[in-house]
Amino acid sequence: MPEITVGLRVPHELPGGAAGLREFVARVEATGIDRLCVGDHVTFKGGHGFDGLLTATALAVASRRLVVQTAVYLLALRHPVPVARQIAALAELASGRLVFGVGLGGDDAAEMAACGVDPGTRGRRLDEALAVLRPLLDGQEVTWPGSFFQLDRVRIRPTPQPPVPIIIGGRSEAALRRVARHGDGWLGLWVSPARYGEAIEVIGKFAAQAGRARPGNGAAGEAWQHGMHLWCGFGGSPAAARARLAAVLEEFYRTPFSKFERYCPCGTPEDIAASLQPYVAAGCRSFNLIPVADSDQAAIDGADAVRTRLRGGVG
Repeated sequence: MPEITVGLRVPHELPGGAAGLREFVARVEATGIDRLCVGDHVTFKGGHGFDGLLTATALAVASRRLVVQTAVYLLALRHPVPVARQIAALAELASGRLVFGVGLGGDDAAEMAACGVDPGTRGRRLDEALAVLRPLLDGQEVTWPGSFFQLDRVRIRPTPQPPVPIIIGGRSEAALRRVARHGDGWLGLWVSPARYGEAIEVIGKFAAQAGRARPGNGAAGEAWQHGMHLWCGFGGSPAAARARLAAVLEEFYRTPFSKFERYCPCGTPEDIAASLQPYVAAGCRSFNLIPVADSDQAAIDGADAVRTRLRGGVG
């Protein structure tokens, strides 16, 4: 059984610019935390944004041992060929420490429209982008007469070695089919432990139907790399942590916290680790935490403490 790993989402805004980012990474590297995750938006809910691949590049350069994961990159808003070039270049810098997580987005239709993407076609556009991206990253020459992208004998060199895992998010049946066809794993968000277990079974069924007994091309790994992505609130009590997390989520998503609350553990590291145990029982061995705490250091220490408890007290 694989050991449990825990990642930490980097705050959208860190004081001190590049020096602040390096300091944050150094503090995380001093813990047992396994990876750093970055989000991605172009112009979200009135103009907010943070470029996932640019931030991931900075993290890869600033860190020595940490895995860097986009969680998740909105591939449907971009053309897959320049994205494949960016991933190949970043893979060289990250030296085997890059995980490319992609998602559909959709929380803000105006963001898609601003990028020239019809929200009604975003699913098909993402499927087509993944169908192009995967062989490009495998070093293949790609010709693709698609509805959204047209390629004529395109190739990206050098081929990333080791291969970069592609982890795909989403909750719908179409998203799970997307994982089965194109992904190395699934990243759950806003799902219960029961739904997590069901989704893993559904992906396995869809993969078998697609003739994929194993993810990727056989070289990126022999096991599916499924995991959970969760917002959480650290504090001296669940009530205090909940109030802080609710304020952040309601400002960011412009939606009442009640919509998210049952998926957002709050309290001490012991409380949060206990809340995650049902996911462990459902088979989850990879958790990305998006922590809200009274300081960056409290968030780092809290995530590290959750990792220790999930791994049975062994750091």
